[in-house]
Amino acid sequence: MSLKIESPKGKLGVLTPGMGAVSTTFIAGVEAVKKGLGEPVGSLTQLGTIRLGKRTDNRVPMIKDFVPLAGLKQLVFGGWDIFPDNAYEAARKAQVLNSDLLAKLKAPLQKISPMKAVFDPRYVRRIDGPNVKTKGSLKDKAEALIDDIAKFKKQNQCDRLVMVWCGSTEVFCEPAAVHQDLKAFEKGLAASDENIAPSQVYAYAALKSGVPFANGAPNLTLDVPALQALAKDRGVPVCGKDFKTGQTYMKTLISPGLKARMLGCSGWYSTNILGNRDGEVLDDPESFKTKEVSKLSVLDHILQPNLYPQLYKDLFHTVRINYYPPRGDAKEGWDNIDVFGWLGYPMQIKVNFLCRDSILAAPLVLDLVLLLDLAQRSGLKGIQEWLSFYFKSPMTAPGLYPEHDLFIQLIKLKNTLRWMKGEDMITHLGQEYYD
Repeated sequence: MSLKIESPKGKLGVLTPGMGAVSTTFIAGVEAVKKGLGEPVGSLTQLGTIRLGKRTDNRVPMIKDFVPLAGLKQLVFGGWDIFPDNAYEAARKAQVLNSDLLAKLKAPLQKISPMKAVFDPRYVRRIDGPNVKTKGSLKDKAEALIDDIAKFKKQNQCDRLVMVWCGSTEVFCEPAAVHQDLKAFEKGLAASDENIAPSQVYAYAALKSGVPFANGAPNLTLDVPALQALAKDRGVPVCGKDFKTGQTYMKTLISPGLKARMLGCSGWYSTNILGNRDGEVLDDPESFKTKEVSKLSVLDHILQPNLYPQLYKDLFHTVRINYYPPRGDAKEGWDNIDVFGWLGYPMQIKVNFLCRDSILAAPLVLDLVLLLDLAQRSGLKGIQEWLSFYFKSPMTAPGLYPEHDLFIQLIKLKNTLRWMKGEDMITHLGQEYYD
């Protein structure tokens, strides 16, 4: 049986806390695709296919034709930022997209101005801006966000909304007493508890408003019992965390290949130079620690040193990020991988990925918007582990280890879509072809 999936008719509002390089590249990119000025390269929902049935059946539709996704022309954009620049000015300052392309998109981008943000300089220390909510407690600010959401939906005549965190990486923090249940969390909002981060205020406001939420940064945000319980109670799908874009994307490609061939790894040194606003924020040691924890977890979960101690028990893994303004959004990631093979003989792999963070992140935002909206229309709620494909630190049920292998994640995502539509799961066994 397939799930009963509501029609994606009407407008879908996309709200992004943070209207910097990632979100403006995403918004401008969608507008460019709509005008025929570019292709949605990197988007699984727009360019990907899905095999149905046996290989001999030759049923391979586009994903967007297989499941009922909202169309790009249905998307309406809004968000919050500590700087008052409209989307055109913010995109121009981010310097990700060239000025000729932005000039052709100026009219729709200029219409998108950020709402005043919830901001706390204790959580993001290297940047500050004037476009912030200053009145009242965190509870008052959460209610102001809920009001912003309702007004945006009404003014833009949206049928549904999705929220994707595209803001900065907050300082490292761990769950506190205030995060353990919804009653304690709401009491903490009223008392402006210092353990409640701005991203959690946004997540709370989204969930209270019935809006699906994706966490694109390594912040704690949804990884607390209070907000996970609220998501289930309100019937809202959530996922996160930390967009899997450059260096970690490479790790989830290479490390499964090493393990598949039972090749050992004794060391993995990763360093980055990055010059955009994200790089400036990560120049703060506490914000970097949040990112570091997210990046470091990948190899342990993929390589499973507890199962393969002779291959990975002594792996030395380190990650560095250096703020280097001349590089801008064009991040450079270097990896030195010390591997060993037959009889322990050493070898090396060198990776130099001159990537563009926002160019890699933008299609992930698009896919998450469309797939979270699909999840909600399908009646799914709470943690959506099938969307792990898009994240460095995938959310899972409490006590369940996350699956980081990119290829397993993709199988899980496509099998979930097949399940939604009542199609057979693809196991890749293939024995029936030889019976």
